Amino acid sequence: MKQLPTRSTVLIILILLGLAGIVLDRNEDLQPIEDLALRLVIPVQGKLTSLGNNISDLTQTTRDLRELRRRNEELQGLADSLMIENVRLKEVESENETLRRLLGFIQANPTHSYKAAEVQGRVIGRDPSNFLSYLIIDSGSQQGIEKGMPVVTERGLVGRITDVGSNWAKVMLIIDPSSSVNALIQTSRATGVVEGQVGGSLVMKYIPQGDTVNVNDIVLTSGLGGNFPKMLIIGQVTAVHQRDIEMFQQAHIQPTVDFNNLEIVLVITNFLPADFERLVP
Repeated sequence: MKQLPTRSTVLIILILLGLAGIVLDRNEDLQPIEDLALRLVIPVQGKLTSLGNNISDLTQTTRDLRELRRRNEELQGLADSLMIENVRLKEVESENETLRRLLGFIQANPTHSYKAAEVQGRVIGRDPSNFLSYLIIDSGSQQGIEKGMPVVTERGLVGRITDVGSNWAKVMLIIDPSSSVNALIQTSRATGVVEGQVGGSLVMKYIPQGDTVNVNDIVLTSGLGGNFPKMLIIGQVTAVHQRDIEMFQQAHIQPTVDFNNLEIVLVITNFLPADFERLVP
């Protein structure tokens, strides 16, 4: 590929042609030669001038491209920064909304003392005898957390503390198969026990046959047995199973808490399960 003449080379050629024109112009005897030379030189000079202009335009275009590339990189960096800031602001907004809801719950239930804790992870596994479903939170004995304390959100009952470290605690969820909560139907006051099921569902058992239970009824903690405070929301009845030959009826419960998306929970710190064994002679 042929290389284009540089701008300085074109300039030198133009200067030499100009000097040649001056010499020919002062010598009248060389007029015919001058005319011939001009006829030959003028087209070449025009081509060289056009070439020089093209080279100048190309150089300017290259500079413009560099400038555009630099500005494009700056704009891309600004766009990336704005995107990151937008994501951060959305996270802050989401966290503030969660905290507002929790604050509303605390204000609506002033009889309890609460400690907010952030969920660090959820563990779903199994041991040789059972399935396990629990949370790990970032508060422990140093923050006043003790075994047995109930854990809630503004949507309802989450579970209770089963193990405590200095800065962490394990929360057994009410959907764990080993969990049981004394409960009642809000409308009819029918009592029973809500137990967790494999797969994350809830069933309310031991409901007397004569009591009324309907779909969409709200299920609350009853406070019987002293394991949980009264009137915490557990869930809503989705189905009722009743057979006359059986002593009790059952109800399937849909939890009001979304256990898959817990981020911040409240630990009720002024309630501990009653130790009835110490009261028995």
